[in-house]
Amino acid sequence: MGDLAERAFRRHHRHVYRYVRRRSANADEAEDLTQTVFADAVAAAERLRAGSPPLLAWLYTVAKRRLADEARRLERRPEQVVPLDAGPAASEARYGEEVARALRSGLARMPHDQRRVVVWRLLEGRPFAEIAGRLGTSEEACRMRFVRGLRALREEFEREGATP
Repeated sequence: MGDLAERAFRRHHRHVYRYVRRRSANADEAEDLTQTVFADAVAAAERLRAGSPPLLAWLYTVAKRRLADEARRLERRPEQVVPLDAGPAASEARYGEEVARALRSGLARMPHDQRRVVVWRLLEGRPFAEIAGRLGTSEEACRMRFVRGLRALREEFEREGATP
């Protein structure tokens, strides 16, 4: 591995992995795609010149392309045939509706900043450091808002009868 590629790997692996992990189905897939990104970086290292985009930005672009390639590959897979009797029962569908209703209701009752923390962390997978930067507060304050928000959601689920 070239010196530039090795330094890039050490310096940016965590960032690229986190980017890919938020957008992939599981940790193994994310690790495989991240390794592919850095393999591409090694192959293209001699083509990088002064004036090129910053290395991390370029790695994110490569990661985005590899994620798109993976999505296309998955779309081309033959569809799994599911027997008609294997579909969700009516009670399961109602349960999903109850969960969605409780989630909407719980989020609507939260203070604005708490709701933003819960949505960004729970639904979008953003790190607390990023959330704290966006809100102009500390990571610890974001963690507390998140914990309190989850507690409020749990209570709302119980009120709506959507407990597992």
